Amino acid sequence: MKKSALLLSISIVLMLMMACSTTPKNKGEVEALSGDAERMAWWREAKFGLFIHWGVYAVPAGKYGDNTNHGEWIMHSAKIPSAEYKKYAGQFNPVKYNPKDWVKVAREAGMRYIVITSKHHDGFSLYPSDVTDWDVVDATPYGKDLLGPLVDEAKKAGLKMGFYYSQAQDWNHPGGAKSRFQEGDGWDEAHKGDFDAYLVKIALPQAKEILSRYPLDILWWDTPTWMNEERTRPFVEALEVRPDIITNNRLGIDGDIKTPEQFVPVTGHEGDWETCMTMNRHWGYNAYDDDWKSSEELIHKLIEICSKGGNFLLNVGPTAEGEFPEPCIERLQDMGAWLKVNGESIYGTTQGPFTYLSWGAATRKGDLLYLHVTDWPENGKLHVPLTSNAVSAALLVNPDEPLNISKEPERIVIDLPAEAPDLVATVVTLKLGEEPVTMPIASKGKSILASSEQPDHPATHATDGSGHHIWESADTTGVSYLEFDMGGSTWIHAVGLDEPDRWPRYKQSIRMEAETDDGWKEVFSASTRGHGLVKKFDPIRARRVRMYIDRAEGPPGIAEWQLYAPE
Repeated sequence: MKKSALLLSISIVLMLMMACSTTPKNKGEVEALSGDAERMAWWREAKFGLFIHWGVYAVPAGKYGDNTNHGEWIMHSAKIPSAEYKKYAGQFNPVKYNPKDWVKVAREAGMRYIVITSKHHDGFSLYPSDVTDWDVVDATPYGKDLLGPLVDEAKKAGLKMGFYYSQAQDWNHPGGAKSRFQEGDGWDEAHKGDFDAYLVKIALPQAKEILSRYPLDILWWDTPTWMNEERTRPFVEALEVRPDIITNNRLGIDGDIKTPEQFVPVTGHEGDWETCMTMNRHWGYNAYDDDWKSSEELIHKLIEICSKGGNFLLNVGPTAEGEFPEPCIERLQDMGAWLKVNGESIYGTTQGPFTYLSWGAATRKGDLLYLHVTDWPENGKLHVPLTSNAVSAALLVNPDEPLNISKEPERIVIDLPAEAPDLVATVVTLKLGEEPVTMPIASKGKSILASSEQPDHPATHATDGSGHHIWESADTTGVSYLEFDMGGSTWIHAVGLDEPDRWPRYKQSIRMEAETDDGWKEVFSASTRGHGLVKKFDPIRARRVRMYIDRAEGPPGIAEWQLYAPE
């Protein structure tokens, strides 16, 4: 090859490499930050992280007046004036705070990263900020940085570290955004003002502070209230000092990860995503909230999330003295004990091939499926809706003793022991001889109609396999419905439902009916809080299935509706 031709070839290769590069965007370019495999590798491997909501709101601990149902939004929900709210800082003195203990709890729970609130919507910073005195050093008797010691301990323990930062909402600094208020407005004259001035004087300088001072792996933005492309641009530019940082989708652009809150999407999400969830009903500490999810439920949530390809960011709200509530510690210990035995089926896995399994969920590593059996079959027969060939099966805790496999039309059957080794979730490994081929869900390809629909939100959006597109009724009052024509008598025994991931949440009443050989029958009814539902029922043969939806405020809406046949 001539020298000139060689140089031209090299130049072309270099140009292609640059074109395909997933390094940070050019300065000022506002678009989705790329999530290249190398930068995202640790996060995709980790699967399980600790969320911490901590601040001055831990002092009232959920109570204002006679109302004990407040959390980290107490200032907003109770419309507390700034001067009154700031008095709580005089009682915020976390003398029992030991970051080494916090990190130990996270590690023993099997968590691989931590995200903590550096500033929540009340505008209070847990680190010493140079742009305000509304921070832990200047406003509290504690008088020391809370975040630096936690970052140091996390790094020493091998955990990745992230900060939550509320860039838009700030209920104390003048001009900060207030959800459900017009721009510049608020409930207290002291915090009304110009939003752009707030961004320039407070939010952007603080974002630069935490990015430059702390070796962060994640920056977790929250609620882009009043944000737009022009206002987002400087924050994107600020991220350039940490080119390897991972960001979420709450700045005002897509970011690296999507963040469904308090629910597991029936469809999962394309790309990287992470469900964030509380153990009780509040993010911040509430001394009156005893509505705790059980350890079993939280383990099942972790399994379900990983089976759909996501991560689980599980929250703790520490007390004003700096301690994790004991119920949180107990549940994290239980999760850690389960992961110590079964972690292989969680860490580093990818989405399983099944949309729904009545007896549990499945994750995957290459040609190996991890079948998490949470509902042990009474007859000892585990039905796996696969038509592809399987090589072997075994219990994860007993890999040297193979389980018998037989093949039936449209499924594989694995013979299990009479009793489950783990009553919470027993893992069965299934080695495949080829790419998994699964049976389609019962509603796939079926025609759907609606009592009414908005032009941009037709009924077909409820069956397109994506929670990002929604059906919404054109009727703003009364009951609307969606209806599947199953194309003939079809067995169904479960339903999955996603609701629009919007604020305020869609609170809806759901009633599902099926047309059987004996006429129409009610299958179930339920109420939702905007987080959808998954419901199993006795198998029935249905020709048509209709779902009635009544929303408390506004037109009914559904993001995804799926029907499942028995395995």
